[in-house]
Amino acid sequence: MFLMNRFFDGLFFTYGLDVIMFAEWDQEDRLDPMIYVFPRMTKCSFRMFGRSGEVEQHDSLCILPLNIVNEKIYIFLWFWFLMLGLLSFGVVVYRLVIILSPRMRAYLLSLRFRLINREVVHTLVRKSKMGDWFLFYMLGQNIDTLIFRDIMHDLAKRIGHPSSGSKEYGEP
Repeated sequence: MFLMNRFFDGLFFTYGLDVIMFAEWDQEDRLDPMIYVFPRMTKCSFRMFGRSGEVEQHDSLCILPLNIVNEKIYIFLWFWFLMLGLLSFGVVVYRLVIILSPRMRAYLLSLRFRLINREVVHTLVRKSKMGDWFLFYMLGQNIDTLIFRDIMHDLAKRIGHPSSGSKEYGEP
């Protein structure tokens, strides 16, 4: 996106907003930002042989029909980049919350794996690090739910879960 902005002399970052605002401007004050970035007509200079046989330079107006297509493509790209940027920002915030909040990690494990007692999940999250939690989460997604429940309950027993002897949290 930064390269595109540099390619368009700093006009790409605001291109989508300018196109949206264009519809709200007064008819007299309108300057279409799409035509400013992608002109549809330009002055062309070309050389031709004249009547005397010498090369003459002719100036005329040239129509650039491909720029009509380009303006549509780049407005789509602008909104696509905006959507990708917002989604990426959301994912980064989500990951930061997971990294910084043990409660959120416990909540996600409890939400994803409902067969495991919440006390067991809280014990495991409290006594483990972020990498361990990620391993638990990936393990739970890749093995059978009942086997994962048994593994988590056994692990909770080994690290000293207070109610490790009770049948309350699904021991066989």
